[in-house]
Formats: sequence, structure tokens, C-alpha cells
Amino acid sequence: MATAEIKIGQVDDVQELHRTGLDTVPDRYIRDGNDRPGCGNVCDLAHIPVIDAGELPGGDELNKLRLACEEWGFFQVVNHGIEEELLDEMENLSREFFMLPLEEKEKYPMEPGGIQGYGHAFVFSEDQKLDWCNMLALGVEPSFIRQPKLWPTTPARFKETLEKYSMEIRSLCQRLLAHIAETLGLAPGTFADMFGECVQAVRMNFYPPCPRPELVLGLSSHSDGSAVTVLQQDMSCAGLQVLKDGAWVTVHPIPHALVVNLGDSLEVLTNGRYKSVEHRAVTNAERDRLSVVTFYAPAYDVELGPLPEFVSDEVPCRYRRFNHGEYSRHYVTSRLEGKKTLDFAKINQATTMAAPEETTCSLFGQVASI
Repeated sequence: MATAEIKIGQVDDVQELHRTGLDTVPDRYIRDGNDRPGCGNVCDLAHIPVIDAGELPGGDELNKLRLACEEWGFFQVVNHGIEEELLDEMENLSREFFMLPLEEKEKYPMEPGGIQGYGHAFVFSEDQKLDWCNMLALGVEPSFIRQPKLWPTTPARFKETLEKYSMEIRSLCQRLLAHIAETLGLAPGTFADMFGECVQAVRMNFYPPCPRPELVLGLSSHSDGSAVTVLQQDMSCAGLQVLKDGAWVTVHPIPHALVVNLGDSLEVLTNGRYKSVEHRAVTNAERDRLSVVTFYAPAYDVELGPLPEFVSDEVPCRYRRFNHGEYSRHYVTSRLEGKKTLDFAKINQATTMAAPEETTCSLFGQVASI
């Protein structure tokens, strides 16, 4: 979608709105009744599973991981091997960036319809409801997706720290995917072998205090287009919510734990046995909140489709085969709206979009590099 074709209208910087001391919010941020965070069932008592990565692939912990993937699609990871000092430094430098004057942050602008830089992502129309959030999003790996001009030079250690942090998170994603493969009865290297040179991006989300948190969302409900996503959230307050059995479950921060969720790619590969899960962020009237999110996905030239192990007469093929780059383009040019982006891959939704041979599930060649 060309930048010139996208008209997004007035998009205020929410930190600047907060600094004015306003007691309400602009209409573009006010959600319709059913979309407001207070509407619907919110559960603060349930907790997503906690996985001790240091105990994997021990039988008990591997079974806990399997249940977490099957029943939640979300879990927190402790004892993950990433130094606490590095996590703290990444959080502190991200916060320092968001505290810079607006004119300094605007040196790294996110273009309308773009997904890298500072600003608002996933905004494609003038009447679209906006999230109460500022973002800095950057492509990390492979090198060709990087846009160096959008990497902040202030704070001084930002680039160096982000590269070290991203390398550690990449290693964690690889280890977790190996264990997730084991929970499915697959060889540990299954996903690594098929994913090629994985795409990795990071997005820092900053949610300033909001005078009317009951009317807005910090981040609209969505699932992720990744294979796995790793989120580091600060301890200031809870804001992430996961949809579970029709209720929004609050994810309470654990010091130096990392939140992991399964993305659309794994739902397709497992033919729905493991599902990506809708999640959202809510705001707070008194406190700001920061999260650092890493998306880890197959290479763009990888073809995805349900693995033959998960297709049978009892469980027919639910997703068509598609090129992951094609899906990524579809995802980043769609607004965040629950799991609607995955309709792209569902056979009952895609039959009019794909050739007949693409909508059938051969037991061979389900996932291959092109």
C-alpha cells in the first residue's frame, strides 16, 4: 500500500496529550461500547502458566509447556538464562528514548502505513479508532530488513544494547521452539530446519497515563503473525490481557520473567492444535507502562501449511499453503482486529482467493523453502 494512498488524519502523540493535563481524551481514542475495556468479562485472579526454562526438557516441565501451549497459547518464562542486568538496561534505555522531547523522537518517523520508526502502526484510515500508545518499531534480522536511519542515536548505548538484547532473545526463541517441537512429538530441530533465516523485529510500546482508561485501549485486540513472540513488561502495573474462554485474563508481571505467546505461524503448522491467542493492552489513570516486544517469524521465502502429522480424516486440513512473505504483507497492511488476519489462511475463507491446488492438503511438501 503506497504511502500516498493512505490518509490517516490527525494522529496526536499521546505523551504530549498527557502532558497537557487534559481530563478527557479525543474522540478518535474513545472506543465504541462493546470494545471498551470495561465491557466484557475481565479476570484478575487467573494466571497464565509459568515455565521454568532451566528445567526443560525435563518431563514434568515439558508437559507443563505442552499444556500451556494447548490451553493458553501464552506463558511466562523464568530461569531463561538472559542476564537481569541486560533486561534492566534494555528497559531503562527504552524508557529514556520515550522521555526525549517530541522533536528528537520525530527524527525517526513511522510513515503512514509503515511498521518501522516512531509513531502509530496499523493506522490506515482517517476514521479509525486509535490506540493510547506510542511505539518505536525496528527490524533487526536479517540485515536487509533494517532501516538504519530509524535506529535512535540517543540514548548513546541504545543500538549496542538492542543488538546484544536481540541476540539473546533470538537464542531463547530458538530454544523454546525446539522444546515446543518436542511437546508435539516432533524432532527438536523441526522448526529451525524449516524456518530458514528467521525474521526478527522489536517494538517498544509506551503507554502514558490516560485520564479515562475505561474508554480507550492501549493496544487493540489481535493475535501475532509470528511463530513466537517474547514480551518484556515493566513492573509498574499490569496492562497485558489475554483472551481465555471468553474472559480477559490480566498478565501480572513477574520480576525479570518474559512473557511468550504463540503466533499465527504455529497455529497453521499444527493445523490448529496450538492456537495463536487474542491479546490486548489496557491503560492506567495513574501510571505509565512500558513493554519491549520481540517478534520471531519464519523467513519470507518459506512456504507454510499444516504439517502432515496434524492432518487426518478426523482432523481435516484447516489452512491453505501460502508464502510467509505474502502473509506478512497481508498482516502489516491490516488493522489490528482480533484474529481476522488469520482468515487469510483458512480454507473456508481462502477458497475464493486461492487456486484449488493451494487449498488442498497434500501430505508432502507442507513446509518448504522456495
